[in-house]
Amino acid sequence: MEQFVDRELEIRTLEKEYKKKDSSLVIVYGRRRVGKTTLLSEFMKDKKALYFLATQEAETLNRNAFREKAAAFIGSELLAETSTDKWDIIFKAIVSGAWEEKPILVIDEFQYLGKANPAFPSVFQKIWDEILIKCPVMVILCGSLISMMVSQTLSYNSPLYGRRTAQIRLKQIPFHYYRKFCPGLSRREQIERYAVTGGVPKYIESFSDCTDIFAGIEENILNRTGYLYEEPHFLLQQEVAEVGSYFSVLRAIAFGRTKMSEIASFMETRATDLTRTLKTLIELDLVQREVPVTEENPEKSKKGLYRITDYYIRFWFTMIYPNQGDIEQGNITHVIEKIRKSFVRSHAAFVYEDVCRSELATRDDLPCHFSRIGRYWDKNTEIDIVAVNEEESVILFGECKYWSGCMDVDVFYRLLEKAPKVPWHKGCRKELYCLFSINGFSPRLREIAESRDDLILSE
Repeated sequence: MEQFVDRELEIRTLEKEYKKKDSSLVIVYGRRRVGKTTLLSEFMKDKKALYFLATQEAETLNRNAFREKAAAFIGSELLAETSTDKWDIIFKAIVSGAWEEKPILVIDEFQYLGKANPAFPSVFQKIWDEILIKCPVMVILCGSLISMMVSQTLSYNSPLYGRRTAQIRLKQIPFHYYRKFCPGLSRREQIERYAVTGGVPKYIESFSDCTDIFAGIEENILNRTGYLYEEPHFLLQQEVAEVGSYFSVLRAIAFGRTKMSEIASFMETRATDLTRTLKTLIELDLVQREVPVTEENPEKSKKGLYRITDYYIRFWFTMIYPNQGDIEQGNITHVIEKIRKSFVRSHAAFVYEDVCRSELATRDDLPCHFSRIGRYWDKNTEIDIVAVNEEESVILFGECKYWSGCMDVDVFYRLLEKAPKVPWHKGCRKELYCLFSINGFSPRLREIAESRDDLILSE
């Protein structure tokens, strides 16, 4: 069973809905293996709850299975022996009893019911409006197919639109909580594992008994019988019709084609043909369009670059996809050696930058709060971290180094040279500097930091 970590906000939301005297309808959705069922199991502890997992079978089979679950839940032999082709009869039976505490009804993988019968969201809307909304009951509709859950429960065209009292899109666990999964690992080891597993609890659990990251990769990913080897295929197959074009876009981005024109050239197609594909990948939390953090109108900026935000997907397309031929032939030793040589430079170093940016947002030793934190680039300059505070005209410049050795003063001097090239509030701003190094800092750099109040060192 997955370890329960983080999710304080989500638990508070569910508890708030549960404590309402009236009915409540909560939509919970998120990608596979992100911990939705674990969250609901934690919430349902010591509560009167009916949990039903819908399947991809016919509606009739699902309805009969739900009826049997409901009969056991309310202790009704009559319902157990009743044959019905109507869902509302089952729900009426559930809420008609005299409950001492608010009952919880969870339908997991709700989207499969709508897939089996496209009219089911309308059926459930009628059940909600005529039966459930009038009773002190909490209903949770949960699903792992993001696009289908949105269309069936949240979109304006859904029959259930406007009925929900709360919604939770469960995302990956931030690195801040990773140490709770792996408390005995060093920071470097935690970052290396996070670079592969991301914040997906199921992936993290799979690596928990591995001696190091490369042993974990060989055991869990290069093993063709393991679920992680084909995971990107399964993730996309459930969400999109034509997996091939989405794979090509992800492959292009993983290979460093981050501009739309570069992706189009890589795929030998027109840039306008990629709009829908990129939009879908963004909605699935697999890709992000990034602009320099100082851009005033991000949506209209022509400097947008696309990056893969799901760390496992990025790792897979960078390290596994190009080597599938060798993996299929069993040349695992050769592949793991290639991964070992390029892992830090091609993957872990980028993830470390993301970790540093996210940690900067929660630090309490800075002179102010930064409203925007990201990267900066133009034709001649790249800076790993730039953070701005509009109200106080404060800007912070940062560099991140995932080296085997410690960081020396040359990195700071180069950053000082690059800072004036960023035009934001130039001439009327306060400048700060922050250096991140996984392996510490040289004595010379520490001396400089001690003599300046605008330089922060972070390991």
